[in-house]
Amino acid sequence: MPRLLIVLTLPPDVTEQYRSRLAKTFPEISVDVAATADTAATALAQADMLVTFGQMMKNLKLDFAQASRLKWVQALGTGLDGITDQPALKPDVTVTSLHGVHGAPVSEAALASMLALSRDLPGFVRAQDEHAWKRWPAKLLQGKTVGILGMGIIAEALAPKCKALGMTVVGITSSPRQAAGFDRVHPVTELLTVLPECDHLVLLTPYSPATHQMVNAQVFAAMKPGAYLINLARGGVVDEDALMDALRSKRLAGAALDVFNQEPLPPDNPLWTFKNVIITTHQGGFCDTYPDLAMPILDHNVRCFLDGNLKGMMNVARAAA
Repeated sequence: MPRLLIVLTLPPDVTEQYRSRLAKTFPEISVDVAATADTAATALAQADMLVTFGQMMKNLKLDFAQASRLKWVQALGTGLDGITDQPALKPDVTVTSLHGVHGAPVSEAALASMLALSRDLPGFVRAQDEHAWKRWPAKLLQGKTVGILGMGIIAEALAPKCKALGMTVVGITSSPRQAAGFDRVHPVTELLTVLPECDHLVLLTPYSPATHQMVNAQVFAAMKPGAYLINLARGGVVDEDALMDALRSKRLAGAALDVFNQEPLPPDNPLWTFKNVIITTHQGGFCDTYPDLAMPILDHNVRCFLDGNLKGMMNVARAAA
């Protein structure tokens, strides 16, 4: 009987949605669940199929050295770091992603971040904790300019929403093209010349060697004084030391950070202490309907695997050699 392993460090009721749906739809397979490094490492050796997030593979320090039976990995996100960058991943393993489902949740996370920073909602929460009646003027999104670095599906969902709020929307991408909601689009080589006009910079670019710490001291120096940074991409895209310098110097008014160089963010990391920083725990795409968004792709790809039709899978990011 083929074995499918689900490795998720999520609330058990969320993980159970994936397990129960797959087990019901495919009674001919065995569905195992693991949430700890020890149980996952043991089960991985018996798995033919794996469903997980790359970040969770990294967090649990799991590798594919013992996964002798593995033939397919379904990433539950778009980013594949933690999976395809593992040297032990054998050439005959197919890797698929959930590309295409993150437009709504992550674009809403970006809007929530911009609104929370502009209105300093954390300040109100702290005042509430102190039972203190404090007031300050909100900064509007209307009339402001947002730069979106990376123009994939999420950016295409975000841009029209920003336009609806009266913002000017500027895209920055390695592959310039026209897209709905963008007032104009610039190649990434023009990033430094575009930044001085951006009140908000939203990072949505994939992580790769080319984007490693591309948002660095030079970028922060070029940004409009008092601008905000929103990172919903990957922690490795940002030089965190340079970011903290920009926050301390008040070059940046604040930042909303959902991803970090090290996750979970260590308790002693200085970013926790900045009152103008909003920290969320890699929550950008994590929403109440995520299993509903994921299951059509999972169902299709499991069926293809069982039929021996790996080429028919959706979102193949790495085909078996």
